[in-house]
Amino acid sequence: MTTALLIIDLQNDYFPEGKYPLWNTQQCLQNIQSAIAKATEQNMELIHIQHIADPAMGLAPFFNQDSSGADIHPDIQAAAPQGKVIVKRFADSFEQTELNAYLQQQGVNKLLICGMMTQNCVTHTAISKAAEAYEVSVLADCTTTVDEMLHNIALHALSSRVPLLSLEQAV
Repeated sequence: MTTALLIIDLQNDYFPEGKYPLWNTQQCLQNIQSAIAKATEQNMELIHIQHIADPAMGLAPFFNQDSSGADIHPDIQAAAPQGKVIVKRFADSFEQTELNAYLQQQGVNKLLICGMMTQNCVTHTAISKAAEAYEVSVLADCTTTVDEMLHNIALHALSSRVPLLSLEQAV
């Protein structure tokens, strides 16, 4: 099996100095850095998913094109400089992006998903119609959202459709 680690929306606006800081970002960042290191050791494909708000819709609350808040967090860039960057405009990382074509081109058949917002972009990507072509798992300790309760609710709901793994179980 060829596995890809999808690193969803690890962008500056979700961190303390950003426009919409999330809960538990420092621990999530450290866990994802560990996941990237382990994935790199195993020659997994690394893919950054970067959300950029649609400029045709006017200014968004965050992730505006060409803003520093929309940039991938520097620690994640440093951990995975070789990672392919896929830009998205929707919660589902497959929706109107090159993700599926790129995964097929690389021969990927298994996805490990980590990132930010558990209840939104992580969940929508994991249960996307396009994701059904892959063996999908979510690294539960490598995701976060606005608060712990919403994070746990989202993981619980997702668990009936997609396996939830810890970092140690997956890589």
